Amino acid sequence: MRRRMFLASTAAATMLPWRNGPPRMTGGTDVVARVRPFPLAAVKLGPGPFLDAMGVNRRFVMGQDPDRLLHTFRIEAGLPTAAEPLGGWEAPINELRGHFTGHYLSACALMAASGDDEVRRRGDGMVAALAECQNAHGNGYLSAFPEEFFDRLRADRPVWAPFYTVHKIMAGLLDMHTLAGNAQALDVVTKMARWTGRWSQPLGDAHTARVLEREYGGMNDVLYNLSAVTGSEEWREVAHRFDHERVFGPLAAGRDDLKGLHVNTTIPKIIGAARRYELTGDPRSRQIAEYFWHEVTGRRSYATGGTSNGEGWNAEPGVLAAELSGYTQECCVTYNMLKLSRHVFQWTADPAVADYYERALFNGILGTQHPADGSKLYYVPLGSGYWKLFGDPLHDYWCCTGSGSESFAKFGDSIYWHDDAGLYVNLFIASQLNWAEQGVTVVQDTRFPEEPGTSLTIRSAKPAAFALRVRVPSWARGGAARLNGRPLEGFAAPGGYYTIDRTWRDGDRLEVSLPMGLHASPMPDDPALQAVMFGPLVLAGRLGTEGLAGVLRAEPTKPRSIPEYKAEGLPTPAVRASGGDPSSWVRKNPAGPLGFETIGQPAAMSMVPLYRVLDERYNVYWRVS
Repeated sequence: MRRRMFLASTAAATMLPWRNGPPRMTGGTDVVARVRPFPLAAVKLGPGPFLDAMGVNRRFVMGQDPDRLLHTFRIEAGLPTAAEPLGGWEAPINELRGHFTGHYLSACALMAASGDDEVRRRGDGMVAALAECQNAHGNGYLSAFPEEFFDRLRADRPVWAPFYTVHKIMAGLLDMHTLAGNAQALDVVTKMARWTGRWSQPLGDAHTARVLEREYGGMNDVLYNLSAVTGSEEWREVAHRFDHERVFGPLAAGRDDLKGLHVNTTIPKIIGAARRYELTGDPRSRQIAEYFWHEVTGRRSYATGGTSNGEGWNAEPGVLAAELSGYTQECCVTYNMLKLSRHVFQWTADPAVADYYERALFNGILGTQHPADGSKLYYVPLGSGYWKLFGDPLHDYWCCTGSGSESFAKFGDSIYWHDDAGLYVNLFIASQLNWAEQGVTVVQDTRFPEEPGTSLTIRSAKPAAFALRVRVPSWARGGAARLNGRPLEGFAAPGGYYTIDRTWRDGDRLEVSLPMGLHASPMPDDPALQAVMFGPLVLAGRLGTEGLAGVLRAEPTKPRSIPEYKAEGLPTPAVRASGGDPSSWVRKNPAGPLGFETIGQPAAMSMVPLYRVLDERYNVYWRVS
């Protein structure tokens, strides 16, 4: 048996050691990847909050009526339809109609990839119906609104964001092909790409620049992905027409000119730059993506890992104290930042990226779905005294309803990663990994975050040699490990990986303790304004339900409207503390799971992890003196 333990941080270098530049990619294999994710089919979630949330989302997705989702597509194609129209952003008079159907296809594909055949059949039926609509148009066009919208876009006349919706449809179709094995979906999305190429080809540089000022989702990203799947450079060239130089130029130069930009318009463009790097090896595209990621996560994000206020970046980097409201942290933004983080982690294997992913996942995704009916949030409010304003599962269809349907369908996609030498365990979520190439099954048993640690059991018909790397988060208060019940000497420092490189045998069990503690996350421009965290979890003070009768849920959304609060928030609570350690005024309540309370204050207040807050006012940032 060989066994080597690496106790220090094993954070990877950020550049790869190619002598003559990175190799070019042919087809769909990311040769620039330092580590690789496992397919969703390889990971099965175990009991816990993530599995519960996936079940709620599945009921939400399967509760949708396909004929209603297809209604406006059929109208535009001149096909008969007797379905009742949807409301909100999918209403027949809404200019973004059809976008949720694209997200819906992606959600179906993600669940199908995890082995859900009933959802796969639902997605297959949607693809077949959309193909009928496309054939009726006869030119490759497919959307739930008329081509005239694109005439208005070309002429710089008012129109919402037609390419945004087209991107969602194309991405959903491509996901149905790559994740759910639907061949027809590839044919439909290729015809859409061909239509896009014909539409965009005559535009000169100045005209294209004007078009790119209108939100277009991730058109560059989906076209680069189509190029990877088909091996055709034609789609790479079309994708490049959607690379927005006005945004990319400052980032490539290492300059933050993000103030004033619409956040969720911007991030998908950066994901496209990341994909261009992976396909072409273009170092400038990597510089754009990495600088942007570090700038946003380091200087433009709240304690939760989320960013944006009123959907925008309204201030200079590091200026966040005045950016707290009921409209902070759009959920689509967190969804897209996690997508970008997956790209950056693939290139670097940097545990700091995994730390961010964990923080944003727990605080910005997990608590954004109502367990009663699967309705989603638009914003996670961080202004004091607001509440989570959920939508209606059949009347809103916000952008975040769509991205949320995807987020809650793919919790298994970033728990485990691997390279040629071994396995990375990045997230502590009860699950089972089938590592087919190694002939190994890894069972992760954990009640994290209710318990501070995890255990990993190896199942293998024969001995398997590989390095097992367990992330030691930056928030960990030390740690320890036991192998088959025996304590192991030493441990990795927080912010690295604890690595055991050995020959593993069936039944080997590694237990890892990762103690959590209270710590403050102050605003960079106002250190007295602080969030309180326990490990990766942001804690929320519970402020009750006074004044919320009749306003807990968002009103049914009118076309193009966003959720609005019908009652005001509350003043930021002030607390007195001894030093900067929040344990001087917050203590864990041993009576319940992850319950906390203030101490030494005029009025005691209970606190719980933000993801567990529902249907009540709360506070995240405190004025500490």
